[in-house]
Amino acid sequence: MSLFDWLIVHGLPIVPKPIVRRVASRYVAGETLDAALATVEKLAAEGAMATLDLLGEEVRDSGRAETNTEAYEAMLAAIAQRGLTANVSLKLSALGLKVDEELCRGNLERILAAARQHGNFVRIDMEDASSTEATLHIYRDLQARHSNVGVVLQAYLRRTLPDIDALPRVGANVRICKGIYIERRAVAYKAYETVRLNYLRALEKLLARGVYVGIATHDDHLICGALALVDRLRVPRERYEFQMLLGVEPELRRVLLAAGHRLRVYVPYGRDWYPYSVRRLRENPKIARHVARAMFTGS
Repeated sequence: MSLFDWLIVHGLPIVPKPIVRRVASRYVAGETLDAALATVEKLAAEGAMATLDLLGEEVRDSGRAETNTEAYEAMLAAIAQRGLTANVSLKLSALGLKVDEELCRGNLERILAAARQHGNFVRIDMEDASSTEATLHIYRDLQARHSNVGVVLQAYLRRTLPDIDALPRVGANVRICKGIYIERRAVAYKAYETVRLNYLRALEKLLARGVYVGIATHDDHLICGALALVDRLRVPRERYEFQMLLGVEPELRRVLLAAGHRLRVYVPYGRDWYPYSVRRLRENPKIARHVARAMFTGS
């Protein structure tokens, strides 16, 4: 990271919100469900699927967890009503994991029941390392009773390869991503190429086990490696999909779709757009440069 990029990334907290909003509007579908559904419809016209996520994690009271649960139930009903090819992603801390694990589990079961009613699927997102064990425990428990639930593994975590061994033997569904949370070296690999290596090791292990995999990356090197694995292992196209963030690498998205691969776009929305946007901008200084340009040019 250059000094200029470092200054932009670490200066984000003092950037006025209207400036961040202007840039973030490319990566967040808006504040309302209707805005998010309109984005999903545009993606569908390209041939892409979607996963909807209501922003706002780290809930510390049961009332907010209940509100989020109801929002996901409404989301699933709206997807079904419009006949969209979309599922939902959620963070367990948004459902009350940091309040009470049983409360969170109950809220998740409600959402899974709503998804089953509408013939849909729920992806449990992964958060920082303090939540990994609880998230995987809840996933493994509920997957035994619900076939419409998947989870996320992060390639930069040292525990990821053993975690693959502990997945359910039948019906596991995993999104593999690099991981973005700041973790201790004892917990996570730090070197860029090491994370890439572990990503491909994890992906190969998942595919070899017959797991349905969401290959979540915008990294051309990893996409090339993933395609090589799919070819070598002779994985049929209905057993994997590529996944990308809204607003990131739209040209690469179109390239993969044109080649006939299934591809799903992560579509976040909600009033809590600002923390998500700052995290993404910090993750990608190239995007953060647009903030600087907007501040000094008004464009």
